[in-house]
Amino acid sequence: MKHSLIAFAATLFIAAAPLQAGAADATKPAVEKKLTASQQRMVDCNKEATGKKGAERKAFMSQCLKAGAAPVADAKMPQQNKMKDCNKQAGEKALKGPDRKAFMSECLKAK
Repeated sequence: MKHSLIAFAATLFIAAAPLQAGAADATKPAVEKKLTASQQRMVDCNKEATGKKGAERKAFMSQCLKAGAAPVADAKMPQQNKMKDCNKQAGEKALKGPDRKAFMSECLKAK
């Protein structure tokens, strides 16, 4: 019985040592971790979105996070702009059907 009590006490003593070390760590100031650029952008956008809710917040966060990001598809932007400009010109000329299709094809090739 005495051996069991001694073994139990020793186990408690050994098990308590890490807990005491953890308590000492809790009193130390926390080391501030560096945030990545995307994490920092999320923090900043979150602060700006204060007061927005639902779809409005979702749309704001999406725009905010995209605005801070590097352009992903630089190669597609000129094509999208071409399409937009050609579409506008075709609309101004009131082109329909095959005429519009031919105009759009030539317009997109030309630019």
